[in-house]
This record gives sequence, structure tokens and C-alpha cells, in this order.
Amino acid sequence: MELAKVMGQVVSTVRTPGLPSNSLLLVEFVKPEGEGSSRCAVALDPIGAGEGEWVIVTRGGSARFAVDAGSPVDLVIVGIVDHVTAGGKALYRKNG
Repeated sequence: MELAKVMGQVVSTVRTPGLPSNSLLLVEFVKPEGEGSSRCAVALDPIGAGEGEWVIVTRGGSARFAVDAGSPVDLVIVGIVDHVTAGGKALYRKNG
């Protein structure tokens, strides 16, 4: 699993068969220091994350099992982060 920040939405009304109809979000992966990495990807969002929130994402086979083992999905949001601390320092706090 990895940490990422939701940067925005991706709209795709025409999809391949088997791709779930959940929202698609543009996420930027977070560096260990809490900064953005400039590496972005599109993630399926079955839980309703919002722009600016930090999320937990999973990739590959784990991503498929999070929604449907037969779906062509490589990155899925599996959690919305409340807060992150490292070395006694707060890196992120939701709504604060």
C-alpha cells in the first residue's frame, strides 16, 4: 500500500467491459517527508474520497481483489487517511 493525495477527478463515460463504474480520481503519490512526488496516476475510488484528501492506495492483484477479481484495475483507493505522523512530526491531519 502507498500514500497518495487526491488531485482531481478523471471522467470517462466510455469504458472497457468489466471496468467498474466507480469514480476515477487523479492521485499524486506522497514522499516519506509528506511532500508530493510529482508521480501521478488514475485510481478507482469505491469509497468516496475527495479532492485534497490523503488516501491509501493499493496496486496490482490486490487492487483487483478490492473491487472485483476479474476487473482490469491496477490502482484502487482502499482508505481515507485521518492523520499521519512520523518521527513525532505530524505530516498530515484531515481538516487541519
